[in-house]
Amino acid sequence: MGRIAGRFARVEARRRAGRLVLGLLSDLPRKNCWTIAEWVGEATPHGMQHLLCRASWDADAVRDDVRDYVVEQLHDERAVLVVDETGDLKKGTRRTPRQFDWRRVQDQPD
Repeated sequence: MGRIAGRFARVEARRRAGRLVLGLLSDLPRKNCWTIAEWVGEATPHGMQHLLCRASWDADAVRDDVRDYVVEQLHDERAVLVVDETGDLKKGTRRTPRQFDWRRVQDQPD
């Protein structure tokens, strides 16, 4: 967190970001604001939601810092950071035409 600490305007957001990262790296079966907030001991997801939606921080700079860290650890200047936010399996029976359906890829039944 030391590498990205300066990207957050307030200490509260920086601390919450650290807890969010720990939650994302945890073995929680589902990772969302509710489950991570509960895992770190917060009563509601409001703080995590505030961090992601309204808090003042430089997301592009954090992304670049994380990429730099990955390059340093892999020792490869050609390393690429890929963030996939679509990995959750779709639930229910309704389909949205524009959404990719990972069930087909993962060969999972409804």
